[in-house]
Amino acid sequence: MERAPLHSPTPGRHRRRRGAVAAAAIAALGLAAAGATAALSGGDALASASAPAASSGLGSNWYASAPYLMPEDNNLPDPAAVMDATGQKAFQLAFILDQGGCTPAWGGTSPIDTDTTMPTVIQKIRTKGGDVSVSVGGYGGTKLGQTCGTPEATAAGYQKVITKYNLKALDFDLEEPEYENTAAIHNEIGAAKILQHNNPGLYISITTAGTNAGTGWFGTQMLNEAKTQGFTPDNYSIMPFDGGFNSATAQTDALTKFNQILQTTFGWNETTAYAHEGVSLMNGRTDAAEYFRQNDFQTLLDYATTHKLARYTYWSVNRDRQCTGTVDPGLSGSCSSVTQNDWDFTKYTVKFAGATPPTTPPTTQPPTSSASPTSSTSPSSSPTGKPGTCTQPAWSASTVYTNGNKVSYQGHNYHAKWWTQNEIPTNSGQWGVWADDGPC
Repeated sequence: MERAPLHSPTPGRHRRRRGAVAAAAIAALGLAAAGATAALSGGDALASASAPAASSGLGSNWYASAPYLMPEDNNLPDPAAVMDATGQKAFQLAFILDQGGCTPAWGGTSPIDTDTTMPTVIQKIRTKGGDVSVSVGGYGGTKLGQTCGTPEATAAGYQKVITKYNLKALDFDLEEPEYENTAAIHNEIGAAKILQHNNPGLYISITTAGTNAGTGWFGTQMLNEAKTQGFTPDNYSIMPFDGGFNSATAQTDALTKFNQILQTTFGWNETTAYAHEGVSLMNGRTDAAEYFRQNDFQTLLDYATTHKLARYTYWSVNRDRQCTGTVDPGLSGSCSSVTQNDWDFTKYTVKFAGATPPTTPPTTQPPTSSASPTSSTSPSSSPTGKPGTCTQPAWSASTVYTNGNKVSYQGHNYHAKWWTQNEIPTNSGQWGVWADDGPC
C-alpha cells in the first residue's frame, strides 16, 4: 500500500490498494476473469480447472521484491511478457478477502475453490521459472480476521489458500478497516504465527499503512500485538503514500522513523530493525494525488539497499504502463498517470532482488520528482475553494482527537475518522485520518 488498497476496489492501491475504475471493476468481475483467461495462451488454460503445479520456490530475495498484481481487475497485463521484459520472477497476487462465513475468496467474491483465473495465471508464471506470493487483506472489504472468530479459524482459512496454490510466500496486508479492530488484528497475527509454524520456510510479510511518523497508532498497536504473541515475520513493511508524502525524501524519512519504532517495540538495534523492515510503494499518481516517478523509486531503492531493508515492492504491475491518450487522465488502476515506458517501475524491484533487468530507452521525465503533475487538470497541493470564517476549533498538534471530532485548518473544516494526535490535516490525504469537509 497499499495504503494499501483497491479492495473494495479503488483504482489505485488495493481495489484501491488500492475511484471510478473500482466500482466498474466489481460490477464486471466475471467479465474480467474471463477476459484474463482468454488473454493467456491456450495451452496454459488447461491448468485453470485445478490447482497449479507445485513450485520448488525461489530465493527470498524474489518474494521480497515481488510487485503486486491483480489478475481479476484493472486490465491484467500478460505476466509472461512482463517477466521477459524485466527479469522479474515473482508477483504478489491480490487480494484474498472473506466471502462470508470465513470463506477465502478473491476480492471477496470469487471463491478459491471455483476460481479459474488465478490457477491459469500462476501456472503461466511458474512455467517460466517464476513463482507467486498471495496477499490477504488490503484496503477495505471484509477480512478473515474480522469474521473467523479465532486465530486458529483464521489460520485454517488461509491454509486453504496456501494448499490450493502450493504457496511458499504469503503477505498480510493489514489496514483499514481491519487494523482498527483489535480482535481482528489478534486473529490475523495469531494466524500468521500458526501458519509460520505449520508451513516451515513459508515467507511471511506484514504490510501496513505508513505515515510521516513512520506508522500511525493502529500500526503501532499491530506491532505490539505481534510482540505480545512472540511472532516475528520476515518483514514489516509500510506504505509511505496517500498520507501527505510529497517527495521521496518524505518517504525515506518515514522509513527512518519506522525503523526507530521497530527498535523501540522489539528491543532491536538499528541494523536488526532494518533487516526486518520493508517498503511498499505506489507508482505514478496515488489515490491522494501524490506523484512518484522513476527517480523517486531510484531514491527509495538506494535507501533500501544502503540500509539493507528486507523488502522493496510496489502497487502495482497493472499500473506499470503509460496511460493512452492523456498521460494523466486522473487516478487509474491500469496505468500510472505519469510518463514512462512499459514496466519501468518493475525493473526497480528486479534490481532490489539483485538481478539486472534488460535495458530500454530512457523516458523523458520532469527534472523534479513529486512536483506538479503533467496534466493541466492536476490538483493543487493546497486546499481549493475560497475559505470563509471558520467556526470549528482550530487544529492543535497537542490535542488527541477521536472519531467524529471536528477542527478547522487553513480555511477548511475537517473531521477525524479515528484516533490521532499531531497529524496535520493537510498531510492526511484521501485515505488518512482526517476527512476534508470543504472550505469554511
